Amino acid sequence: MPPRWPRRPDPADPAYRRLADVINLAVHIAFFAATNSTLWFFHELNGAFPRLPWVTGLWGLGLLVHGFYVVKLSSAENQ
Repeated sequence: MPPRWPRRPDPADPAYRRLADVINLAVHIAFFAATNSTLWFFHELNGAFPRLPWVTGLWGLGLLVHGFYVVKLSSAENQ
């Protein structure tokens, strides 16, 4: 079930911005998973991407930083 907003959306509303940050993080995680699973599938077939572990690791690290921002820093800004 998609998230619903009970009142008129206002970008200045901290709760609305928090929901937007969480949805943005979820989209980034889904894109990371879809892209990396496809790349690793083709890498296992023929070894086409020799630096793929580095790409996955750095991208995953960036995703962890993004998640930390959404969970810790963004919620602290809104209080």
